[in-house]
Amino acid sequence: MEDPAAHARALIDANLYMVLGTADEDGLPWAAPVYYAPSEYREFFWVSKPEARHSRNIAARSEVSIVIFDSSVPIGTGQGVYMTAHAVELEGDERDAGLEVYSRRAVAHGGRAFTPDDVEEPAGLRFYRAAAVEQFVLDEGDRRVPVSL
Repeated sequence: MEDPAAHARALIDANLYMVLGTADEDGLPWAAPVYYAPSEYREFFWVSKPEARHSRNIAARSEVSIVIFDSSVPIGTGQGVYMTAHAVELEGDERDAGLEVYSRRAVAHGGRAFTPDDVEEPAGLRFYRAAAVEQFVLDEGDRRVPVSL
């Protein structure tokens, strides 16, 4: 892999879903695929029900893991971007700015735009952001290669 950062950016741009790894207050892990919209390859936004297990886990423990990969490639050729991050439910101005990023990507993929009314009481969805702390890819020897995106 000649340019690991370019490879990571290409994977983030090309895929629609990320696997979000969370854990509850006792450390019990949970993984969930969520549609995402990236911002500058360091922030990842999604909408989710607040009662979803991963949303409840984020409320209890903000540390998460993320993997973005193409699941359609042949066996033995898969590549991914791996991250640790801090996730939060967004409100107010931060939420509104993130909704613009999310809505732009959702519309481009055949979805719809979201407004603050779609992600606050009494609506059934909330808006979340994960800010990457560490990002890496694996080289040909399955060794971690940190990337700065």
